[in-house]
Amino acid sequence: MPKRIFPPGTTPAYSNYATTMAGYVVQRVSGKPFNDYINESILKPLGMQHTTFAQPLPPELKSLMSDGYQLASSPAGSFEVVQAWPAGSVSTSAMDMTHFIIAHLQDGQFNGARILKPETAELMHSRQFAAHPAMNAMALGFYEETRNGHRIIGHAGDTVYFHSDLHLIPDAGVGFFVSYNSAGKGEDSDRTALWEKFLDRYFPYTPPAESPVASAAQDARAVSALYMPSRRSQGNILEAVFMLGEVKVFTNADGTISADALKDFNGQAKKFQEISPLVYRDVNGQDRMAFKWDENGRLYFVMDFPFFTFQRVGWVQAKPFNYFVLGASVAILILALVLWPVAALVRRHYRRKLNLSPRQRRLRIAVLLVCVADLLFLGGLIGLLSLLDAPGAANSHIDIWIHLLQIVGVIGAMGTVLANYSAVHAWRATSSPVRATVAAAGAADAGSTSAPASQTTESSWIWSKIFPTLIAVACIGITWFFVYWNLLNLNLNY
Repeated sequence: MPKRIFPPGTTPAYSNYATTMAGYVVQRVSGKPFNDYINESILKPLGMQHTTFAQPLPPELKSLMSDGYQLASSPAGSFEVVQAWPAGSVSTSAMDMTHFIIAHLQDGQFNGARILKPETAELMHSRQFAAHPAMNAMALGFYEETRNGHRIIGHAGDTVYFHSDLHLIPDAGVGFFVSYNSAGKGEDSDRTALWEKFLDRYFPYTPPAESPVASAAQDARAVSALYMPSRRSQGNILEAVFMLGEVKVFTNADGTISADALKDFNGQAKKFQEISPLVYRDVNGQDRMAFKWDENGRLYFVMDFPFFTFQRVGWVQAKPFNYFVLGASVAILILALVLWPVAALVRRHYRRKLNLSPRQRRLRIAVLLVCVADLLFLGGLIGLLSLLDAPGAANSHIDIWIHLLQIVGVIGAMGTVLANYSAVHAWRATSSPVRATVAAAGAADAGSTSAPASQTTESSWIWSKIFPTLIAVACIGITWFFVYWNLLNLNLNY
């Protein structure tokens, strides 16, 4: 079971795992396989003859299935098998979804068939939890949206190829469903734009004018920071992935604020004007964001979608610090691997040899292997995790490869001790300049404490100390990154 990050009832963090767990509860309580229960209790009563959770599709539905594309210019993808299948394996048609929509708009019944008691439908549609009192709340299976003067409930869903939206306007008796078989290249969501245009066409609305907030400038400075989504993995190898998803909130010259992840179709960051203390609205639309401090004094903000929040991060978790540590460490290790053979070629050209004892030679080779192990682990893990985007790739078959890479990573992490020993030994070896043929060649010999008798140079002596020190620092930095972000954690529950 994935690690629980927040106490129950405190922080929204929607997950497919939780929805799948709810499906398992249905199966255990009903005593029927999940698919059978859904078929008997929902699909058949509503006449949804072209809807199924089955994977792969049954023969009678295969010919009706649309192809999916990552982009319109991409080749068609294969049928997606969703591992957390109660959360996203349903294949359906727009006509079938109208039956489902009407049932919810009519308190759980459609065409004489009832799938929910009226009080159950009312409970499902009602506010259950809001991370901010001025913002939308989670319902049961649905979540709120406030737009064009109406309270709306709905749910969106995404797989690799398909992107769907369901919206209900209970007070108007209107439902809306759309599903795309490609995400497209737009910075903003096509389905969101379609939905907003639909509302503007049939439910025209002008947001009320708001008075300026006196503390707007001060508030903008207070909320400008980096934030991490509460919808994330923690305590496993995917934790670092969510560090990459941090959102930067910044202040604009005109006093508005923006978030680098919230862009319009033109790729420009949306501007938000403060309309009440720490509550902001898009100056060109109705999108909102609101900030609040939690019980631990940590600032967070929530958008109109209430299923997760963005929590402020400290400097250790922030992208700039981690990019610097990882980038500098990787650059030094790569430089070391490049300079070692270059130095060897230079020595060969000038017919010089290193005067190394067997012990020094073994230490030098060991440090070289540590650099290789660190880079191999990082590169291999990035490659493996990138495969998780492919349909059906996130399964146990990849676990053995992750564990094999982690063995390499552990070797590299343990080798940090050797790299530091090499650096300390280099500083203790001599207090006089090291003799070297060429300064660059001497600089590349990390772990080496002696050189061929030749011309003595101060610069080569300095580099014989600094270069192994840089390698040691790089090994410390990359090992810290591996450990802090749980990349060596054997827990693969995510």
